[in-house]
Amino acid sequence: MLSARATETDKVAALDAGADDYLTKPFGLGELLARIRVALRHASATAQEKGGVFAVANLKVDLPHRRVYRDGNEVHLTPIEYRLLATLVKHAGKVLTHRQLLNDVWGPGHVERSHYLRIYMGGLRHKLETDPARPRFLLTEVGVGYRLAAD
Repeated sequence: MLSARATETDKVAALDAGADDYLTKPFGLGELLARIRVALRHASATAQEKGGVFAVANLKVDLPHRRVYRDGNEVHLTPIEYRLLATLVKHAGKVLTHRQLLNDVWGPGHVERSHYLRIYMGGLRHKLETDPARPRFLLTEVGVGYRLAAD
C-alpha cells in the first residue's frame, strides 16, 4: 500500500485489512524497488514450495507444464480458461473479486465486463466439475467474485 498517512494506527489498520506492505510518501525509488524485489522473492518461494502443482480431490493443475487433469484424464482448456484457472490456483482458498480476475486475465481495459467472467467460469465448471450446477471447486462468492476451494 502506498499512502501519505504515516501514523502507526493507519499502517496497522491497512496491514490488518490485507495489505502486504505499507510504504509512506515520500519514498525513494531504491526503497520501492527493494520492496518489489522482496515481494517477488516471496512469490517465487511460495511457488517453489508448492512445486507448481495444485491438487484437490480429483482435480490437478500442473502450472509448470500448463496441464490440467480431472480424474486422471487431461482436460483441454482454451488459453483464457487456463489463465483464469491459473489465477485462481495462485490464490487458492482466497476470494478474488470480479475486478481482480478481469484485470489479471483480460487486462485493465476489461474490468467492467463481468459477463466475460460468468461465461468462462461456466465453461470451466463444465470441464472440471462433476456437477457444474453444484460446483465443488470453482465457488461463487455472491456479489464479490470467485474462489477456488483449496481443501
